[in-house]
Amino acid sequence: MGKLGKLAEEISGCRICVDSPRAKPLPHEPRPVIQLSPTARICICGQAPGTRVHASGRPFTDPSGDRLRDWMGIGEEIFYDAQKLAIVPMGLCFPGLDAKGGDLPPRPECRQTWHDRIFAAMPQIELILVIGQYAQAYHLGGARKGSLTETVSAWRDYWDAGVVPRVLPMPHPSWRNNAWLRKNPWFETDLLPVLRAEVKRLVE
Repeated sequence: MGKLGKLAEEISGCRICVDSPRAKPLPHEPRPVIQLSPTARICICGQAPGTRVHASGRPFTDPSGDRLRDWMGIGEEIFYDAQKLAIVPMGLCFPGLDAKGGDLPPRPECRQTWHDRIFAAMPQIELILVIGQYAQAYHLGGARKGSLTETVSAWRDYWDAGVVPRVLPMPHPSWRNNAWLRKNPWFETDLLPVLRAEVKRLVE
């Protein structure tokens, strides 16, 4: 078992947010959902698993996943091929629901414990899709703009920065963002063709 395999084994047994949480413990048994790879050149970094993904144990097994795959121009056979695609959410387990029935923010224990180690163990990654504000805060740091819209709008600045891996900020592919997509048609006309061409290059 290599370095990445040992790390994946550690992650699969993680119980930090139950046994030694920073705040209120996770309200259910941990089930980390992650797809690590020693060969993938693309990594998707979103927020955290939702209820359906927690149940399935497989990332993006929901309508958001269908839309994300459409954005990328790939099907499930590539999306779930760990040789071609890594998936590392900011929260590795479903964080639970808030009082209104929405997902809670990603647990901070995940980022503090795992993320630096994960990305150090996957130096071959050339493109990271950062979906939502939590992933953008981690991967863009001080280069992130004041709002998600401003950050995604500045995607060409990050794309042309000459940094490896490239970091491409994106909105969440949830149906809740349909209004955002209507207000920002440039996302589909300008950004998505560039994304699809790069994804095709990196998975072939």
